[in-house]
Amino acid sequence: MSIFGHTSVIFDLDGTLVDSEPNYFAAQRGLLAEHGIDYTWAENEQFVGISTQETLAVWKDRYGIDVPVAELLPELDRRYLELARADTHVFPEMRKFVERLHGAGVPMAVASGSSRAAIEAILSGTGLDAHLTTVVSADEVAHGKPAPDVFLAAAARLGADPADCVVLEDAAPGAVAAHAAGMRCIAIPYVTAHADEPAFASAGLLLRGGQAEFTAQAAWDHLAALTRS
Repeated sequence: MSIFGHTSVIFDLDGTLVDSEPNYFAAQRGLLAEHGIDYTWAENEQFVGISTQETLAVWKDRYGIDVPVAELLPELDRRYLELARADTHVFPEMRKFVERLHGAGVPMAVASGSSRAAIEAILSGTGLDAHLTTVVSADEVAHGKPAPDVFLAAAARLGADPADCVVLEDAAPGAVAAHAAGMRCIAIPYVTAHADEPAFASAGLLLRGGQAEFTAQAAWDHLAALTRS
């Protein structure tokens, strides 16, 4: 047992551990351009926190794309991985927090809406795989966020009670999923203008300024306070 008792920590990946949104946007914009669609960053913000597979399903309906999701997904993954392997930025305070938790023996997992191939490529390329070895992709469960499936699967793989898990999330659907899973949440909105969304109201700690406000020490202190309570 760690200094935080039975507490386990589950991280979202994109926008929480790493700033992957610019790479996803570039990959998505390129894919949609092939179908005659001019995709904007403002449109992209609507899909932050939604699984890739579910995003593609919405696009098919919204933009009238006559290609199956099963064909679009590997093409989008190929484009994204090419960019991600070249350059993915880890938020420095997040890396510090992961390293500190690892040193303290706190069980950790990653639960993400990205494909498993994308998750593993990011973790390997950034060196986070040295500390984060338990991974769940939305592709492996019935429903992506805002359903709680990925978080519940991560807890199960850690052998943790959901009530003992703390989720770090940047997007409203992830905060909803954490709450639905019966887990506590540290919310770090990637799009800070979304900080007032009702989904974030259930977070035990809401850092309204996003990554600019997040520190490893603040998150550590929050876990310590939860343990004492």
